[in-house]
Amino acid sequence: MKLKLILLSFIIAFTANSNTFLAQTKNQDRQFYVDAMLKIAHPVLDALSKNELKKIMPVEISSDAVNDRSKFTHLEAFGRTLSGIAPWLELGLDASDEGKLRKKYILMTLQCLKNATNPTSADYLNFSDGSQALVDAAFLAQGLLRAPTQLWERLDINTQKNILIALKKTRRLSPGYNNWLLFTAMIEAAILKFEGEADMVRIQYALNKHKEWYLGDGIYGDGPNFHWDYYNSFVIHPMLLDIWNVLISKKGNLANWRYENAQSAYDEVLNRAKQYAIIQEKLISPEGTYPPIGRSLTYRFGAFQALSQIALFEKLPTQITPSQVRSAFKAVIKKHLEAKDMFDENGWLTIGFYGHQPEMAERYISTGSLYICTEIFLVLGLASDNLFWTDNSKDWSQKKIWAKNK
Repeated sequence: MKLKLILLSFIIAFTANSNTFLAQTKNQDRQFYVDAMLKIAHPVLDALSKNELKKIMPVEISSDAVNDRSKFTHLEAFGRTLSGIAPWLELGLDASDEGKLRKKYILMTLQCLKNATNPTSADYLNFSDGSQALVDAAFLAQGLLRAPTQLWERLDINTQKNILIALKKTRRLSPGYNNWLLFTAMIEAAILKFEGEADMVRIQYALNKHKEWYLGDGIYGDGPNFHWDYYNSFVIHPMLLDIWNVLISKKGNLANWRYENAQSAYDEVLNRAKQYAIIQEKLISPEGTYPPIGRSLTYRFGAFQALSQIALFEKLPTQITPSQVRSAFKAVIKKHLEAKDMFDENGWLTIGFYGHQPEMAERYISTGSLYICTEIFLVLGLASDNLFWTDNSKDWSQKKIWAKNK
Protein backbone atom coordinates (compact mmCIF):
# COMPACT_ATOMS: atom_id res chain seq x y z
CA MET A 1 0.00 0.00 0.00
CA LYS A 2 2.82 2.34 0.92
CA LEU A 3 4.57 1.60 -2.39
CA LYS A 4 1.36 2.36 -4.29
CA LEU A 5 1.05 5.73 -2.54
CA ILE A 6 4.65 6.57 -3.39
CA LEU A 7 4.10 5.67 -7.05
CA LEU A 8 0.86 7.64 -7.14
CA SER A 9 2.60 10.68 -5.66
CA PHE A 10 5.35 10.37 -8.27
CA ILE A 11 2.85 10.18 -11.13
CA ILE A 12 0.91 13.21 -9.85
CA ALA A 13 4.11 15.22 -9.39
CA PHE A 14 5.41 14.24 -12.83
CA THR A 15 2.10 15.17 -14.47
CA ALA A 16 1.97 18.53 -12.71
CA ASN A 17 5.55 19.33 -13.68
CA SER A 18 4.91 18.24 -17.26
CA ASN A 19 1.89 20.54 -17.55
CA THR A 20 3.91 23.45 -16.20
CA PHE A 21 6.75 22.62 -18.56
CA LEU A 22 4.41 22.47 -21.57
CA ALA A 23 2.82 25.78 -20.63
CA GLN A 24 6.25 27.35 -20.54
CA THR A 25 7.53 25.85 -23.77
CA LYS A 26 4.58 27.20 -25.74
CA ASN A 27 6.45 30.53 -25.82
CA GLN A 28 9.65 29.71 -24.01
CA ASP A 29 11.81 32.21 -25.88
CA ARG A 30 9.50 35.09 -25.02
CA GLN A 31 9.51 34.09 -21.36
CA PHE A 32 13.31 34.05 -21.47
CA TYR A 33 13.35 37.58 -22.90
CA VAL A 34 10.87 38.92 -20.33
CA ASP A 35 12.77 37.32 -17.45
CA ALA A 36 16.11 38.66 -18.69
CA MET A 37 14.75 42.17 -19.22
CA LEU A 38 13.15 42.35 -15.78
CA LYS A 39 16.23 40.90 -14.08
CA ILE A 40 18.04 43.98 -15.38
CA ALA A 41 15.30 46.60 -15.10
CA HIS A 42 13.60 45.68 -11.83
CA PRO A 43 16.14 47.09 -9.35
CA VAL A 44 16.04 50.50 -11.05
CA LEU A 45 12.27 50.73 -11.33
CA ASP A 46 11.60 49.27 -7.90
CA ALA A 47 13.99 51.65 -6.14
CA LEU A 48 12.84 54.79 -7.96
CA SER A 49 9.17 53.95 -7.47
CA LYS A 50 9.89 53.90 -3.71
CA ASN A 51 11.94 57.13 -3.83
CA GLU A 52 15.05 55.16 -2.88
CA LEU A 53 17.12 55.13 -6.08
CA LYS A 54 19.68 57.65 -4.86
CA LYS A 55 19.79 55.92 -1.51
CA ILE A 56 20.46 52.34 -2.59
CA MET A 57 21.81 52.29 -6.16
CA PRO A 58 25.58 51.69 -6.21
CA VAL A 59 27.67 54.15 -8.20
CA GLU A 60 30.56 52.27 -9.77
CA ILE A 61 32.76 54.53 -11.89
CA SER A 62 35.87 54.47 -14.05
CA SER A 63 39.21 54.83 -12.28
CA ASP A 64 39.73 58.10 -14.17
CA ALA A 65 36.13 59.34 -14.19
CA VAL A 66 35.46 62.83 -15.49
CA ASN A 67 33.28 65.09 -13.31
CA ASP A 68 31.13 63.76 -10.49
CA ARG A 69 29.23 60.88 -12.11
CA SER A 70 26.89 60.61 -9.12
CA LYS A 71 25.18 63.75 -10.43
CA PHE A 72 24.13 61.94 -13.60
CA THR A 73 24.06 58.21 -12.97
CA HIS A 74 20.51 57.98 -11.61
CA LEU A 75 18.91 59.69 -14.61
CA GLU A 76 21.12 57.51 -16.81
CA ALA A 77 19.77 54.37 -15.16
CA PHE A 78 16.12 55.39 -15.37
CA GLY A 79 16.13 57.09 -18.78
CA ARG A 80 17.91 54.20 -20.47
CA THR A 81 15.84 51.53 -18.74
CA LEU A 82 12.64 53.35 -19.71
CA SER A 83 13.71 53.61 -23.34
CA GLY A 84 14.31 49.85 -23.52
CA ILE A 85 11.28 48.59 -21.59
CA ALA A 86 8.73 51.05 -23.04
CA PRO A 87 7.55 49.05 -26.09
CA TRP A 88 6.76 46.09 -23.83
CA LEU A 89 4.80 48.35 -21.47
CA GLU A 90 2.91 49.84 -24.41
CA LEU A 91 1.28 46.46 -25.07
CA GLY A 92 -0.82 47.25 -22.02
CA LEU A 93 -2.83 45.11 -19.65
CA ASP A 94 -4.56 41.84 -20.39
CA ALA A 95 -5.69 38.70 -18.56
CA SER A 96 -2.54 36.70 -19.27
CA ASP A 97 0.20 36.22 -16.69
CA GLU A 98 2.42 38.48 -18.75
CA GLY A 99 -0.34 41.09 -19.02
CA LYS A 100 -0.69 41.12 -15.24
CA LEU A 101 3.07 41.49 -14.94
CA ARG A 102 2.98 44.43 -17.35
CA LYS A 103 0.31 46.08 -15.21
CA LYS A 104 2.65 45.88 -12.24
CA TYR A 105 5.50 47.50 -14.16
CA ILE A 106 3.31 50.12 -15.82
CA LEU A 107 2.13 51.29 -12.40
CA MET A 108 5.68 51.13 -11.07
CA THR A 109 7.02 53.18 -13.99
CA LEU A 110 4.29 55.81 -13.61
CA GLN A 111 5.37 56.27 -10.00
CA CYS A 112 8.99 56.47 -11.15
CA LEU A 113 8.14 59.27 -13.56
CA LYS A 114 6.34 61.12 -10.81
CA ASN A 115 9.23 60.81 -8.36
CA ALA A 116 11.92 61.58 -10.95
CA THR A 117 10.39 64.92 -11.96
CA ASN A 118 8.84 66.19 -8.72
CA PRO A 119 11.17 68.87 -7.30
CA THR A 120 10.18 67.95 -3.73
CA SER A 121 10.91 64.25 -4.20
CA ALA A 122 13.92 62.54 -2.63
CA ASP A 123 14.66 61.04 -6.05
CA TYR A 124 14.20 64.22 -8.09
CA LEU A 125 16.67 63.74 -10.92
CA ASN A 126 19.16 66.13 -12.45
CA PHE A 127 18.04 67.51 -15.82
CA SER A 128 20.20 70.63 -16.04
CA ASP A 129 23.51 70.47 -14.16
CA GLY A 130 26.17 69.19 -16.56
CA SER A 131 25.98 68.17 -20.19
CA GLN A 132 25.44 64.45 -19.46
CA ALA A 133 21.92 65.33 -18.29
CA LEU A 134 21.07 66.17 -21.91
CA VAL A 135 21.88 62.62 -23.00
CA ASP A 136 19.67 60.83 -20.56
CA ALA A 137 16.80 63.27 -20.67
CA ALA A 138 16.73 62.28 -24.34
CA PHE A 139 16.51 58.58 -23.49
CA LEU A 140 13.69 59.33 -21.06
CA ALA A 141 11.92 61.32 -23.79
CA GLN A 142 12.41 58.45 -26.21
CA GLY A 143 10.88 56.05 -23.70
CA LEU A 144 7.79 58.23 -23.36
CA LEU A 145 7.44 58.39 -27.14
CA ARG A 146 7.60 54.60 -27.27
CA ALA A 147 4.78 54.18 -24.73
CA PRO A 148 2.47 57.19 -25.13
CA THR A 149 -0.73 55.33 -24.27
CA GLN A 150 0.39 53.34 -21.25
CA LEU A 151 2.68 56.00 -19.78
CA TRP A 152 2.03 59.57 -20.90
CA GLU A 153 -1.75 59.30 -21.11
CA ARG A 154 -1.96 57.61 -17.70
CA LEU A 155 0.02 60.33 -15.93
CA ASP A 156 -1.71 62.98 -13.85
CA ILE A 157 -1.58 66.53 -15.21
CA ASN A 158 0.93 67.74 -12.61
CA THR A 159 3.40 65.00 -13.49
CA GLN A 160 2.98 65.73 -17.20
CA LYS A 161 3.78 69.38 -16.46
CA ASN A 162 6.80 68.42 -14.35
CA ILE A 163 8.15 66.22 -17.14
CA LEU A 164 7.83 69.00 -19.71
CA ILE A 165 9.53 71.45 -17.33
CA ALA A 166 12.35 68.96 -16.76
CA LEU A 167 12.84 68.36 -20.48
CA LYS A 168 12.90 72.10 -21.21
CA LYS A 169 15.61 72.60 -18.57
CA THR A 170 18.01 70.81 -20.92
CA ARG A 171 17.78 73.72 -23.38
CA ARG A 172 20.50 75.47 -21.41
CA LEU A 173 22.90 72.61 -22.21
CA SER A 174 25.00 72.64 -25.37
CA PRO A 175 25.35 69.40 -27.38
CA GLY A 176 28.54 68.17 -28.99
CA TYR A 177 28.94 68.36 -32.76
CA ASN A 178 28.21 64.66 -33.23
CA ASN A 179 25.44 62.21 -32.32
CA TRP A 180 24.63 64.50 -29.38
CA LEU A 181 22.67 66.74 -31.75
CA LEU A 182 20.07 63.98 -31.77
CA PHE A 183 19.63 64.26 -28.01
CA THR A 184 18.44 67.85 -28.34
CA ALA A 185 16.23 66.82 -31.26
CA MET A 186 14.75 63.85 -29.39
CA ILE A 187 13.83 66.02 -26.42
CA GLU A 188 12.18 68.59 -28.68
CA ALA A 189 10.34 65.81 -30.53
CA ALA A 190 8.83 64.65 -27.24
CA ILE A 191 7.84 68.21 -26.34
CA LEU A 192 6.27 68.56 -29.80
CA LYS A 193 4.40 65.28 -29.38
CA PHE A 194 3.02 66.04 -25.94
CA GLU A 195 2.64 69.83 -26.00
CA GLY A 196 2.15 70.61 -29.70
CA GLU A 197 5.02 73.08 -30.06
CA ALA A 198 8.80 72.84 -29.80
CA ASP A 199 12.07 74.51 -30.75
CA MET A 200 12.07 73.25 -34.32
CA VAL A 201 15.52 74.63 -35.12
CA ARG A 202 17.06 72.07 -32.76
CA ILE A 203 15.25 69.29 -34.61
CA GLN A 204 15.96 70.63 -38.09
CA TYR A 205 19.66 71.17 -37.42
CA ALA A 206 20.17 67.63 -36.10
CA LEU A 207 18.34 66.07 -39.05
CA ASN A 208 20.18 68.18 -41.62
CA LYS A 209 23.57 67.39 -40.12
CA HIS A 210 22.94 63.65 -40.01
CA LYS A 211 21.79 63.70 -43.59
CA GLU A 212 25.10 65.39 -44.38
CA TRP A 213 27.05 62.88 -42.27
CA TYR A 214 25.66 59.77 -43.96
CA LEU A 215 28.61 57.78 -45.31
CA GLY A 216 26.84 54.97 -47.17
CA ASP A 217 26.01 51.29 -46.64
CA GLY A 218 23.82 52.04 -43.62
CA ILE A 219 26.52 53.94 -41.74
CA TYR A 220 26.48 57.51 -40.42
CA GLY A 221 29.51 59.36 -39.19
CA ASP A 222 29.47 60.28 -35.52
CA GLY A 223 29.91 63.86 -36.53
CA PRO A 224 31.71 64.45 -39.83
CA ASN A 225 34.01 61.43 -39.40
CA PHE A 226 33.58 57.67 -39.37
CA HIS A 227 33.92 55.99 -35.97
CA TRP A 228 34.14 52.21 -35.78
CA ASP A 229 31.85 51.54 -32.83
CA TYR A 230 28.19 50.83 -32.12
CA TYR A 231 26.87 54.39 -31.91
CA ASN A 232 24.89 53.95 -35.11
CA SER A 233 22.86 51.51 -32.98
CA PHE A 234 23.14 53.03 -29.51
CA VAL A 235 21.84 56.38 -30.75
CA ILE A 236 21.80 57.38 -34.39
CA HIS A 237 19.44 55.09 -36.31
CA PRO A 238 16.90 54.63 -33.49
CA MET A 239 16.65 58.31 -32.65
CA LEU A 240 16.42 59.39 -36.28
CA LEU A 241 13.52 56.97 -36.80
CA ASP A 242 11.68 58.02 -33.66
CA ILE A 243 12.12 61.73 -34.38
CA TRP A 244 10.83 61.35 -37.93
CA ASN A 245 7.85 59.36 -36.68
CA VAL A 246 6.88 62.32 -34.50
CA LEU A 247 7.28 64.78 -37.36
CA ILE A 248 5.03 62.69 -39.58
CA SER A 249 2.39 62.44 -36.86
CA LYS A 250 2.53 66.23 -36.30
CA LYS A 251 2.77 67.27 -39.94
CA GLY A 252 -0.37 69.37 -39.61
CA ASN A 253 1.31 71.50 -36.93
CA LEU A 254 4.39 72.10 -39.06
CA ALA A 255 3.14 73.88 -42.16
CA ASN A 256 5.90 76.48 -41.95
CA TRP A 257 8.73 73.98 -41.45
CA ARG A 258 8.94 72.56 -44.97
CA TYR A 259 7.99 68.99 -44.10
CA GLU A 260 5.91 68.37 -47.21
CA ASN A 261 8.25 65.49 -48.06
CA ALA A 262 8.36 64.07 -44.54
CA GLN A 263 7.26 60.60 -45.63
CA SER A 264 9.92 60.29 -48.32
CA ALA A 265 12.54 61.58 -45.89
CA TYR A 266 11.45 59.00 -43.33
CA ASP A 267 11.56 56.24 -45.94
CA GLU A 268 15.15 57.19 -46.75
CA VAL A 269 16.12 57.02 -43.07
CA LEU A 270 14.28 53.71 -42.68
CA ASN A 271 16.01 52.14 -45.69
CA ARG A 272 19.39 53.13 -44.29
CA ALA A 273 18.47 51.60 -40.95
CA LYS A 274 17.39 48.40 -42.69
CA GLN A 275 20.78 48.18 -44.38
CA TYR A 276 22.47 48.63 -41.01
CA ALA A 277 20.21 45.88 -39.62
CA ILE A 278 21.62 43.48 -42.22
CA ILE A 279 25.13 44.29 -40.98
CA GLN A 280 24.13 43.89 -37.34
CA GLU A 281 22.57 40.48 -37.86
CA LYS A 282 25.72 39.25 -39.59
CA LEU A 283 27.92 40.32 -36.67
CA ILE A 284 26.50 37.67 -34.33
CA SER A 285 28.67 34.55 -34.17
CA PRO A 286 27.29 30.99 -33.87
CA GLU A 287 28.06 31.17 -30.15
CA GLY A 288 26.28 34.48 -29.58
CA THR A 289 29.43 36.60 -29.42
CA TYR A 290 30.06 39.72 -31.49
CA PRO A 291 33.06 41.99 -32.16
CA PRO A 292 34.07 44.14 -29.16
CA ILE A 293 34.80 47.17 -31.33
CA GLY A 294 34.96 50.81 -30.31
CA ARG A 295 33.98 52.71 -27.22
CA SER A 296 31.17 52.13 -24.71
CA LEU A 297 31.43 48.35 -24.88
CA THR A 298 30.14 48.21 -21.32
CA TYR A 299 26.71 48.92 -22.82
CA ARG A 300 26.79 45.21 -23.69
CA PHE A 301 23.94 43.98 -25.91
CA GLY A 302 22.44 47.46 -26.14
CA ALA A 303 24.68 47.42 -29.22
CA PHE A 304 21.79 45.73 -31.06
CA GLN A 305 19.15 48.39 -30.50
CA ALA A 306 18.97 49.23 -34.21
CA LEU A 307 18.28 45.65 -35.27
CA SER A 308 15.77 45.24 -32.45
CA GLN A 309 13.94 48.39 -33.51
CA ILE A 310 13.70 47.31 -37.15
CA ALA A 311 12.31 43.97 -35.97
CA LEU A 312 9.84 45.83 -33.71
CA PHE A 313 8.69 47.91 -36.68
CA GLU A 314 8.29 44.68 -38.70
CA LYS A 315 10.54 46.15 -41.37
CA LEU A 316 13.29 43.53 -41.49
CA PRO A 317 14.93 43.14 -44.92
CA THR A 318 13.63 40.15 -46.85
CA GLN A 319 16.84 38.15 -46.34
CA ILE A 320 16.38 38.22 -42.54
CA THR A 321 13.50 36.34 -40.94
CA PRO A 322 12.08 37.47 -37.58
CA SER A 323 12.75 34.09 -35.97
CA GLN A 324 16.44 34.17 -36.87
CA VAL A 325 16.74 37.54 -35.14
CA ARG A 326 14.91 36.09 -32.12
CA SER A 327 17.30 33.13 -32.05
CA ALA A 328 20.39 35.28 -32.53
CA PHE A 329 19.39 37.70 -29.78
CA LYS A 330 18.68 34.83 -27.42
CA ALA A 331 22.19 33.51 -28.01
CA VAL A 332 23.69 36.96 -27.38
CA ILE A 333 21.70 37.53 -24.19
CA LYS A 334 22.49 34.05 -22.85
CA LYS A 335 26.18 34.54 -23.58
CA HIS A 336 26.31 37.73 -21.53
CA LEU A 337 24.16 36.39 -18.71
CA GLU A 338 26.38 33.34 -18.26
CA ALA A 339 29.33 35.58 -17.37
CA LYS A 340 30.37 35.70 -13.74
CA ASP A 341 29.52 38.87 -11.81
CA MET A 342 27.49 40.69 -14.47
CA PHE A 343 25.33 41.66 -11.48
CA ASP A 344 26.37 42.54 -7.95
CA GLU A 345 24.97 40.79 -4.88
CA ASN A 346 21.89 43.04 -4.94
CA GLY A 347 21.10 42.59 -8.63
CA TRP A 348 22.61 45.82 -10.01
CA LEU A 349 24.64 45.73 -13.21
CA THR A 350 28.40 45.91 -12.86
CA ILE A 351 30.79 47.61 -15.26
CA GLY A 352 32.10 45.28 -17.93
CA PHE A 353 31.43 43.69 -21.31
CA TYR A 354 31.57 40.02 -20.32
CA GLY A 355 31.02 39.94 -16.60
CA HIS A 356 32.69 42.43 -14.28
CA GLN A 357 35.53 44.23 -16.09
CA PRO A 358 35.85 47.70 -14.52
CA GLU A 359 39.03 48.41 -16.49
CA MET A 360 36.88 48.63 -19.66
CA ALA A 361 35.07 51.77 -18.49
CA GLU A 362 35.67 55.03 -20.28
CA ARG A 363 35.79 58.18 -18.17
CA TYR A 364 32.08 58.87 -18.66
CA ILE A 365 30.86 55.39 -17.62
CA SER A 366 29.09 54.71 -14.34
CA THR A 367 26.52 52.21 -13.12
CA GLY A 368 23.59 54.08 -14.63
CA SER A 369 25.21 54.14 -18.07
CA LEU A 370 25.02 50.35 -18.31
CA TYR A 371 21.22 50.19 -18.47
CA ILE A 372 21.21 51.05 -22.16
CA CYS A 373 21.61 47.29 -22.56
CA THR A 374 17.80 47.07 -22.17
CA GLU A 375 17.45 48.38 -25.73
CA ILE A 376 17.86 44.86 -27.13
CA PHE A 377 14.44 44.09 -25.62
CA LEU A 378 12.51 46.49 -27.90
CA VAL A 379 11.21 43.39 -29.69
CA LEU A 380 9.09 42.60 -26.64
CA GLY A 381 6.80 45.31 -27.98
CA LEU A 382 5.68 42.70 -30.51
CA ALA A 383 2.67 40.79 -29.17
CA SER A 384 3.11 37.19 -28.09
CA ASP A 385 1.17 35.93 -31.13
CA ASN A 386 3.41 37.81 -33.57
CA LEU A 387 5.41 35.73 -36.05
CA PHE A 388 8.59 36.94 -34.35
CA TRP A 389 7.66 34.74 -31.37
CA THR A 390 5.55 31.97 -32.91
CA ASP A 391 7.66 30.91 -35.89
CA ASN A 392 10.05 28.00 -35.42
CA SER A 393 13.57 28.94 -34.42
CA LYS A 394 15.93 29.52 -37.32
CA ASP A 395 19.68 29.77 -37.51
CA TRP A 396 21.07 33.26 -38.06
CA SER A 397 23.56 34.08 -40.81
CA GLN A 398 26.85 33.17 -39.13
CA LYS A 399 25.44 30.02 -37.58
CA LYS A 400 24.33 28.84 -41.03
CA ILE A 401 27.61 29.83 -42.66
CA TRP A 402 29.93 28.12 -40.17
CA ALA A 403 27.80 24.96 -39.94
CA LYS A 404 27.48 24.38 -43.66
CA ASN A 405 30.48 22.09 -44.21
CA LYS A 406 30.66 20.24 -40.91
